[in-house]
Amino acid sequence: MRRTTTSTALLTDMYELTMIEGAMRSGTAQRRSVFEVFTRRLPERRRYGVVAGTARVLDAIEAFRFGPEEIDYLSRAGIVGDETLDFLRDYRFRGSVWGYGEGECFFPGSPVMTVEGTFADAVVLETVILSILNHDCAVAAAASRMTTAAHGRPCLEMGARRTHEEAAVAAARAAVVGGFAGTSVLEAGRSFGIRAIGTAAHSFTLVHDDEEAAFAAQVATMGPGTTLLVDTYDVTRGVERAVAAARAAGGELGAVRLDSGDLVAQAFTVRKQLDDLGATTTRITVTSDLDEYAIAALNAAPVDSYGVGTKLVTGSGHPTAELVYKLVAREGTDGRMHEVAKASTSKVSVGGLKVAGRVPDEDGRAAEELVVSCERFADGLAELGRAGARPLQVELVRDGEIVEEHRGEGALAAAAQRHLQSRAELPYAGWRLSEGEPAIPTRHLDIYPADDADPAAVI
Repeated sequence: MRRTTTSTALLTDMYELTMIEGAMRSGTAQRRSVFEVFTRRLPERRRYGVVAGTARVLDAIEAFRFGPEEIDYLSRAGIVGDETLDFLRDYRFRGSVWGYGEGECFFPGSPVMTVEGTFADAVVLETVILSILNHDCAVAAAASRMTTAAHGRPCLEMGARRTHEEAAVAAARAAVVGGFAGTSVLEAGRSFGIRAIGTAAHSFTLVHDDEEAAFAAQVATMGPGTTLLVDTYDVTRGVERAVAAARAAGGELGAVRLDSGDLVAQAFTVRKQLDDLGATTTRITVTSDLDEYAIAALNAAPVDSYGVGTKLVTGSGHPTAELVYKLVAREGTDGRMHEVAKASTSKVSVGGLKVAGRVPDEDGRAAEELVVSCERFADGLAELGRAGARPLQVELVRDGEIVEEHRGEGALAAAAQRHLQSRAELPYAGWRLSEGEPAIPTRHLDIYPADDADPAAVI
């Protein structure tokens, strides 16, 4: 499992530190606070979101420390004063975090992640949490749509050259959460135990004197079960030479790859050619700028697997999940927690600590997302129980200590399995790739005490 070894403390916006300084001066820095990660709306054509990046968030929280180099920079740049610098020198997150289990589907208003601590402890994590979740959730949602369109045929991630080098590693992990079966990125294979895949590009064929020599060299290196790229020159001749090269080595060819042209038509033509040659076990894999719609169009074609790059690592048109991080509750002058909410016209939020569950219909499929605003988790869980809802949140950090099962060995496989189960319980209409409403509606229920107003806020 990959770990962040360098500090993540400066992967943050400046205003988070200036807010801490201002709160220290006003005496509110140590107020108990609850922040929430949620989305007000899903990106266009998305019927559900997918939680991904949880383990990376936990690594980032653990590494969020202001060492001598970070403190020196903040001091030299005059970002904050000495009192705040002293606070930051000793900073480590000591609060608690809950979140939807990685791989779980989410909807507008879902409390994807909840961060509880002092205002100063929690506010400073905003940017690093959002940068991880917005990227990874976007890639996982795209991956989920693609694997849905693939109808059980394997999808393989090949997008490293189309994004930032570090983002490529994160994208490979998020793709597996969404159902992908392998990655071309070796660092992702090493860091997360993902199956690494890859054989040869067109350049390998072109560097040889002819296609026969290239195929013979690859088969000699990787065995007849390899995948040969057959569209460098002429596809029909390429298939003949590929099958011949494998047989000359004493076996049947594992697969051919198509990377250009009319993939649907070529898949049918190549399948017939392979069968006529007696290579009935040789599979066909296709690449070439695929997205979920191209994959869906290939459903009727005799394709065995898909290699996806650019569209996957860029979220298939939506590189962010549109998640935000907002203060939803804080300690009042009476020592109790009080719900707070942003009330601007276009960016309204719902106040209060929230507990979420998924309510099934009579057939066991998800009917609605029930989100309960409450003073304590126990109160919300009791309400979910009365509604027959499946609780969605898990404890990720307890009093500053990471709950290791959510990032340890096996966490990625568990997230991928959780996503399969979560997606499977959605109504069938929620799997559509077209425009439409979220797969299920979100219902908010507020069970805060009626006299919730903070005495200090009463005018």
